[in-house]
Amino acid sequence: MTQDPAARVYAELLERVGEANPRPRIEPVRRLAELAGTPQLSFPVVQVAGTNGKTSTARAIESLLRAHGLRTGLFTSPHLVDFTERFQLDGTPIAAEPLAEAWAELQAPLALVDAELTADGQGPITFFEALAVLAFAAFADAPVDVAVIEVGMGGEWDATNIATAQVAVITPIDLDHTAILGHDVETIARTKAGIIKPGSTVVTAAQDPAALAELRAAAEQHGARIAVAGEDFGLTDDRLAVGGRVVTVAGLTGGSYAPTFVPLFGHHQAENATLAIAAVEAFFGGERAISEEVLEEGFGQLVSPGRLQLIGTEPVVYVDAAHNPHGAEALARAVAESFSFEELALVIGVLTEKDAAGVLRALAPIAHRVTLTPVDSERSSSASDLREIALAEIPDTPVELAESLPEALDEARAWAGRSPGRGVLVVGSVVLAGEAIAFARAEGWGTA
Repeated sequence: MTQDPAARVYAELLERVGEANPRPRIEPVRRLAELAGTPQLSFPVVQVAGTNGKTSTARAIESLLRAHGLRTGLFTSPHLVDFTERFQLDGTPIAAEPLAEAWAELQAPLALVDAELTADGQGPITFFEALAVLAFAAFADAPVDVAVIEVGMGGEWDATNIATAQVAVITPIDLDHTAILGHDVETIARTKAGIIKPGSTVVTAAQDPAALAELRAAAEQHGARIAVAGEDFGLTDDRLAVGGRVVTVAGLTGGSYAPTFVPLFGHHQAENATLAIAAVEAFFGGERAISEEVLEEGFGQLVSPGRLQLIGTEPVVYVDAAHNPHGAEALARAVAESFSFEELALVIGVLTEKDAAGVLRALAPIAHRVTLTPVDSERSSSASDLREIALAEIPDTPVELAESLPEALDEARAWAGRSPGRGVLVVGSVVLAGEAIAFARAEGWGTA
């Protein structure tokens, strides 16, 4: 049987060092892109860095730009189910053939740079380094009018940072990937501020004072304008609505937008939408507001897979990719605000490098039952290792162990099905979220 071209590209990328092990370097990526024709210079870029909310914010920015009539590219990581999700053209995953063609064009440059790096005693181009250049090449081939690029990790030396972003967007910064990015918010912010380029506009969420100081210093150094949520623009009203939120935003232009429906759950998503509005205003020069029609269309077509995504009914099953304490806290608030479960079973799996105790502690207020499962990854924490953490962080709550996600879902759904008002939430890892969505599709649950 002939392998799907996109699957073949993914298989060849997987032969390289994985994205969980980034190398703090960028010059080899610049060299690869140069040999490929510097595709990252073919279109304006909006780049999104931060700790939480990057993907949802990037999706909202792309959707608003598309509603303006622009042809858009969107690069996000990681994917949930299908590899092509990482490369979106006009809101749809790229087709296999153009992706494979862009990959084929990269083979000679890759071979040359790999040889140069080996001769210099360095490791060859990694999975994510190749992936980023592939995204830029695919978007240049399309071609797109603008690309929204989510940073993989950090900022300064992230492979996506070969682009010169016209607008640098910074979502809330918190502790994550501390072994690589640093053990305090200030150091992490300094790395993320590396996406700020001379003459660009920085649009940032409200930040810890130490993080904001780093962003302001970087903006001043590069002669970049900086706009801060709560000072230069902001969310002025956020109300719960059926299926999402109704938000009122004061934009960079000084005016207030009419209340607008955003089809995502949680106050944090209202803040992400606010950041997206300001980023799009900045992209167009910050001198004119977004029209009401564009705003309604942009948010009306917005989706954020893996973020409180409904994947099953009878009983209700949601999935969320929250995988650090900050994200888990936002998720717990969103569930409490947006849903009226009488009891909720959590199916939880966490990777070893994550703060499992912090994640479980944040989820404790919404947990009535917990089923622990390994994630389909060599970096997964075992269910037995998580058990002691769960007993400490979610006390007086039944804790079950499962050998796999299907077993965990069967157990949790059976419990939820025994009483009305119960539901299931799968959480703790992006990989686990993808597993759950794929399982729901395979089982024909009809919603994923």
